[in-house]
Amino acid sequence: MGRIKTRPIKAISMDLLETYRENFSTEYEHNKAKVMEFTDVKSKKLRNIIAGYITRMVKAEAQ
Repeated sequence: MGRIKTRPIKAISMDLLETYRENFSTEYEHNKAKVMEFTDVKSKKLRNIIAGYITRMVKAEAQ
């Protein structure tokens, strides 16, 4: 099992997906760069968690 995502991480991720859905893909590294571009998240760990959650959501939609 994976780690539980907190409400702020889910909220930020869903906001990004609603606004910039066409810019995200199923590649984590690409999404990490886009999260850095679209947000002002200072924490590297938080940015990586958000990018991972977005990647997971995009992959789930593709199936």
